[in-house]
Amino acid sequence: MKLSIGSIILVILGATSAWAGANEGKAVYDRACKSCHGADGAGNPTIAKMMKVEMRALSSTEVQSLPDADLKAVITKGKGKMKPVASVTGNQVDDVVAFVRTLKK
Repeated sequence: MKLSIGSIILVILGATSAWAGANEGKAVYDRACKSCHGADGAGNPTIAKMMKVEMRALSSTEVQSLPDADLKAVITKGKGKMKPVASVTGNQVDDVVAFVRTLKK
């Protein structure tokens, strides 16, 4: 199978931008999400107990199987007792989703 130089460049650029989004997303996650979801996405048990909720690990199959659009909706609109994260907007939402994808088991 032959790949053109243009195709190879597109693949490299796509991989680079996805990685950059995940790196940027980690910084946003650390600032806006880590206090509740924990550094590794496993969830903060104290917050879960206080809110009387079961926090699913962000690395779980259940969370990882959600389409990006659903993860973005949870961040921007909230879900259940989780409120929308107003401080995460625009490209930051995509970056956080890219970071969450790196937490796969």
